[in-house]
Amino acid sequence: MVFESVIASIFLLIVVLRLTYMRRFKTFQGTTHTPHRIHAFIAKSVHRGMYAALILLPLSGLMIAALYSQDIKSGPLQEVALAVHGFAATLSYVMIATHVSAAIYSRIKSEGVWSSMVPILKEDGPSQHPTIQKIAAIEQLIYDK
Repeated sequence: MVFESVIASIFLLIVVLRLTYMRRFKTFQGTTHTPHRIHAFIAKSVHRGMYAALILLPLSGLMIAALYSQDIKSGPLQEVALAVHGFAATLSYVMIATHVSAAIYSRIKSEGVWSSMVPILKEDGPSQHPTIQKIAAIEQLIYDK
């Protein structure tokens, strides 16, 4: 249990340091155009959800370990800690999948976000492909409603 606690503590420190570092930058720093306000809201919400999950996961794991070390192996406190840990794990899967999907979608649209996150397959500007432009236009109509 000591090994897991050390790993959880290191992971938590890395996530908190990354969050502190990344707060200095805009969410859409590398974009070729200003995103719609709804798009920006969704992106910020996903980032916040991802950081919340990635902070809750090791914290709840450390709580489980602390309770276990106090010989509290069952009961309401341990059940709550386990429930929070399970929720944080599921939330992290959903948030990471959403984030990766959005990054790939942004890469397909060539908005410039991918280029700011990934050092390969750099974008040259907005996609000129007719299908992608139609999808972007539909997305814009949805945002404007």
